[in-house]
Amino acid sequence: MYAVFEACGKQYKVQEGDIVFLEKLGAEVGENVKFDKVTVISNDEGIVVGAPYVDGAVVEASVIKNAKAKKVLVFKYNAKKNYRRRQGHRQPYTKVQINKING
Repeated sequence: MYAVFEACGKQYKVQEGDIVFLEKLGAEVGENVKFDKVTVISNDEGIVVGAPYVDGAVVEASVIKNAKAKKVLVFKYNAKKNYRRRQGHRQPYTKVQINKING
């Protein structure tokens, strides 16, 4: 059984027990979150595709960790003009584990 849901402007295909890295949510560690924008759900009976979302389908997950990803360096450079700029960026994320798929 799997489901495809929308969160943070992206779509994720998950099964029960999967660990997913999402854009930062406003949830604390150990808190349960529900995603109700489920677009596709698959079970023993077949596949149900929503238009745009499946009615009554919910993906339940628990927050494992809030953290930042590894640093990405952005380097701007103009040849022969003595122009160099270095900037780092760490994207915040939320690590969640999928507990249950209802639908």
